[in-house]
Amino acid sequence: MNKEAVKHLNTEEFVYAKARDELVLRLRSAKRDLRSCKVVFFSRTSPEKLRYQSMQLMQTDQETDYFEAILHVEPVARYQKYYFELEDNAGNRYYLSPIGISETKPEIDFFEHLYTNPDDVISYPDWAKGAIYYQIFPERFCDGDETNNPKDTEPWGSTPTRENYMGGDLKGIYQKIPYLKKLGIEVIYLNPVFKGDFNHKYATTDYFHIDPIFGTNDDFARLVDELHKAGIRILLDGVFNHVGVHFDRFQDVVKRGKESPYFNWFLTTKTEDIQISHHDYECVGAYKYMPKLNTSNPDVRCFILEVMEYWIEKYHIDGWRLDVADEVDMSVWQMAHMALKPKYPNILLLGETWGYGGKLVEDKKLDSVMNYMFRDAVRDYFGLEKCSGEEFCNRIGTMLGLYKKETADVLYNLIDSHDTERFLHYTGGNLNLLKLAAAFQMVCAGAPAIYYGDEVGVDGDNDPDCRKCMPWGENQNAELQEQYRQLIQIRKEHPCTRTGRCKVFMVDRENEVMAVEREDENEKLICLFHKKSGSVLVTVEEGEVEMAPYSIHVICKNRRDLQ
Repeated sequence: MNKEAVKHLNTEEFVYAKARDELVLRLRSAKRDLRSCKVVFFSRTSPEKLRYQSMQLMQTDQETDYFEAILHVEPVARYQKYYFELEDNAGNRYYLSPIGISETKPEIDFFEHLYTNPDDVISYPDWAKGAIYYQIFPERFCDGDETNNPKDTEPWGSTPTRENYMGGDLKGIYQKIPYLKKLGIEVIYLNPVFKGDFNHKYATTDYFHIDPIFGTNDDFARLVDELHKAGIRILLDGVFNHVGVHFDRFQDVVKRGKESPYFNWFLTTKTEDIQISHHDYECVGAYKYMPKLNTSNPDVRCFILEVMEYWIEKYHIDGWRLDVADEVDMSVWQMAHMALKPKYPNILLLGETWGYGGKLVEDKKLDSVMNYMFRDAVRDYFGLEKCSGEEFCNRIGTMLGLYKKETADVLYNLIDSHDTERFLHYTGGNLNLLKLAAAFQMVCAGAPAIYYGDEVGVDGDNDPDCRKCMPWGENQNAELQEQYRQLIQIRKEHPCTRTGRCKVFMVDRENEVMAVEREDENEKLICLFHKKSGSVLVTVEEGEVEMAPYSIHVICKNRRDLQ
């Protein structure tokens, strides 16, 4: 047994409460190193009453096995001491305690979970578990009101640049609510709509007003109301890491330097004669038009919370997507959690990060993250076809092994966005590979996210080409759109695809046939994926299945079948 690979710490990453009387314990070992693993636990006040709980292998990747056990402790999980009994493939037994691995049972050194407070219990809005998202870049979705178009607005469908405008607005989104509802969308993530510089509006200048090119605050209130009537929720894009140079508080600093009451709102390198230059203040990247806020400043933190609550309270949004959340002082998100979640328990706080988002979703900060671990794996397997099915399964196994199961259920699983190439760009226009990637989104753990236009065949290189106008009418790929609608319907008809256990594994390595298995207390769904150009016959537990080129095959069993 590789003792160095065995890992458990009494931290939130390895121990957490899913109810006040239920503890989840997690342990990692080298792949295929353990025949069995048990938790031995007891109350501090009753050390003679030992209890045993077998751990289940939940995920595996190239190097690691991920085990979990749920301990039921009534009435409240408190003062629970425990250690692990490990058995290797040769039948040798070892014991893991805080002081390491031993061949003898621990006598005085034990892990201990001290107490489960009510707010320690992991909890997310039910609507967010496996929800179906649709991301809209407002300026390019639909022009519903030509009277608010900027001067020199170009014809709809013109080649996008980082400077030009096409006229998309809130009324355009409002008009397309029936389209979104028919497709099966449950949540809209809306790129920035507050008053700001540039067509993307990530350089905010006024956090309390909708930009005039998109409409008015009243237009926004009407949009939210109609979306809710249609059963669709909405997340706004909160850009709190930085502002636009025309933000009034930054302008005051430019004019008055250190004499400005807002001087410490920003991270300047000079105290006077501040110019619009990345040499004079810290920016997002080195982009001089987006000065970085000093989010370690208590006044800035309070301002951010004021903005967040304003739109929740007054306009009833369902949460926030938080731009470059991993560059903001983490105390901001802890304060947001403490201030907003008790008062608005059904909101979702979703952070942007381009890697593993553990530091954002632990310690009572955010609920979820944009899951670029998912996107990167899907891009490399289905899009660029540069990794094998075995490697792909390992990468998904790592992702699911790192996150708590409850968190994995609410991860924002994208395959592209306004910051990346369109997925069809990766495939060289191969629609079959896009269909397979979309199918994988719909059956994998997490919340599938569609970037506007993917469902009708929009392609494009990275920014600005990925921000093309949404085609309407005859310009849409109707067959692809219908495939998306059917995939969404499968997810809606099978609750196990939202919150059931998830495993991804190879069925036929030679012919690159991969499977996703979802299972809950009522059903098991197995989805086979074949992404090669030839037909193949594969054998599964249910018998032989003939897979056509670029196809999926779904096997569903209800609980009676499983028994």
